[in-house]
Amino acid sequence: MSPDGPDFHDFYRSPLGAITANLLRAQLRQIWPHLTGQTLLGLGHTEPYLNLWHPSAARSLTILPPLPATPRPVSGAMRCIADPETLPLADLCIDRIVLIHGLEHAESARRLLRELWRVLRHDGRMIVVVPNRVSPWAYLQRTPFGSGQPYTAAQLGRLLASMMFQVETRRSALFIPPLHNRPRVRNAASIERLGQRFAPQAGGAILIEATKDLAAPIGPITAQPVSRRASAPIADASR
Repeated sequence: MSPDGPDFHDFYRSPLGAITANLLRAQLRQIWPHLTGQTLLGLGHTEPYLNLWHPSAARSLTILPPLPATPRPVSGAMRCIADPETLPLADLCIDRIVLIHGLEHAESARRLLRELWRVLRHDGRMIVVVPNRVSPWAYLQRTPFGSGQPYTAAQLGRLLASMMFQVETRRSALFIPPLHNRPRVRNAASIERLGQRFAPQAGGAILIEATKDLAAPIGPITAQPVSRRASAPIADASR
């Protein structure tokens, strides 16, 4: 993963970034109200989101892509830097996966999804959040959603199905325009409700919850790396 565009941490410290996190967190909370006793893996840039479940999750692990910037702390999680396409994890060891600001930047989306399929337990669940191709958020690079490969909901569903995942839940978020406009930010909750009701396909972000489809066929993927070694482990702050 090598995202271009604004710094993730600078964006989420801005007024627009704060409301973006709040709107996405509301959708994530509706999908997974709690994760009591579950092992949670965050991939991509999940700092504003994983603490939704830290009070209930048995263990949280954040794997950050190998980028030049120094990673910031993710409270309550064990962290390491590693290639997301060759995770330093055993098979079938994760109950829940959250992938945000990750799939759209993957060198190979199929290799990344195959690796997530490998580490996810057979009864596990995954949430993928990607920029919506038909939304202005995907084209304005002042936000993290304006870089990488955007998707439509149908495209993401087909990609997941091709990699032996079954779509369980589809949601959308970010109906406010991606502008640093304080009046619009203050009215974001009302705009979000109207968007969900009247134009659900127009949200800036697509959220899909998926499970493993154990009966589906899967095709070969070329150039599959074999090393699964973490490149830079970071202090363990897990519970």
